[in-house]
Amino acid sequence: MRHTTLIREIPLASPVRRPTGRIQSALTASRRDGLVHRVILGMVWATFALSSIVFTEPAPVDAMLAGLAILLPVAGLVAVTPALSSYLALWSVAGACGLLAATFSRDVAGSTVFTVVSLYLYVASFTLAGFVARAPARHSRLILSGWTAAAIVAAAAALLGYFDIVPGVHELFTKFERASGPFKDPNVFGPFLVAPILYLLHLALERPGSPSLFLLVTAAFLSLGVLLSYSRGAWINLAVAIAIYAVLAYLTAQTAAARTRIISLVVAASAAITLITVAALQDSHIGAFLTDRASLTQSYDEGPAGRFGGQQKAVSLILENPFGIGAGQFTSVHHTEEVHNVYLSMILNAGWLGGLTFWLMTGLTLAIGLTAIRKPSPYRGVFLVAFAAFCATAAEGIVIDIDHWRSFYILMALIWGMAFSPAKAPEHVEP
Repeated sequence: MRHTTLIREIPLASPVRRPTGRIQSALTASRRDGLVHRVILGMVWATFALSSIVFTEPAPVDAMLAGLAILLPVAGLVAVTPALSSYLALWSVAGACGLLAATFSRDVAGSTVFTVVSLYLYVASFTLAGFVARAPARHSRLILSGWTAAAIVAAAAALLGYFDIVPGVHELFTKFERASGPFKDPNVFGPFLVAPILYLLHLALERPGSPSLFLLVTAAFLSLGVLLSYSRGAWINLAVAIAIYAVLAYLTAQTAAARTRIISLVVAASAAITLITVAALQDSHIGAFLTDRASLTQSYDEGPAGRFGGQQKAVSLILENPFGIGAGQFTSVHHTEEVHNVYLSMILNAGWLGGLTFWLMTGLTLAIGLTAIRKPSPYRGVFLVAFAAFCATAAEGIVIDIDHWRSFYILMALIWGMAFSPAKAPEHVEP
């Protein structure tokens, strides 16, 4: 009896409780939502991985970006803050001014279509800024990763065509004997590669050893694409971007070891680019073309009908037309080619207020970037990539019209999204 009593006093193991119907439904919904979000993130990556295919306008990336502008907010992957609301409001002012200027155009339909494309870029940029703000570390890397994949494909296509490695693709991937890849214009192809080059350099800083060597080789491969685009603006863009990134990365490094890695990386990258340039110059055709393109001015820059003469005409038209003349009217009515200065062309396209709004947005982005880089964060290294590339692109706008460059608005979205993210930063801080 005693043994029986003892056995009965031993507590039995509690039965395993299965989730109730309500809890089970919540778990199923959570898994489903997680799967949906992963699929959407994959769509975002694919959008940027296809962003170099720009044979025609609109390009595939435009349809995908327009879809994301609807899908991301619906899926709850966009954070809207007061700063980002102001971002959209300011771009809306530029768009409204562009539509007003179109009413003064001799081709109202053409000017309106151009401005509608601008509005699409403004809205897409706002959506991407909110997407980055939702999870800055993860989403910024996702965008730059897809962009880098696109850059590698574009550079490979450009070099295959330029060196006529694959029969039949030379005409497809070169324009005016300049490497262009799947772009319509080599002057857009070259600058498109700059941000991915910086991102690869950043990853090389994060991953010392053999991965770093592979990343540097890939960056050098993209640099060859920039070189063979024969775009003076792209060359300056790359040089300015690397210089800004190196200086800011050095100044914000937390340790002496990190600063040493930065110096070593810059030396290695500079040596690689120099070797590529020297090797290219060994080819007499490439050498002659590079020498010709490297001159400060070309024949089409000078004279009343040249680029500089056109810019003088643009200034006179700006002073005479405070509401603008409408997009596309400068080349069709007043001059033989574009203004080649986005800060002038935007005033022609959208009037004094619209043009100054573009100036304001560019200046605000630079100021926001300079303020944000002072604060340590888990994504400061990626922020430096976006900021350095944006500074270089904004500087290139002095010599070319960048108001419809997708890369310009993507970089701006990255900067605003990371700078004004409401997300709580994790404990780890990048060096």
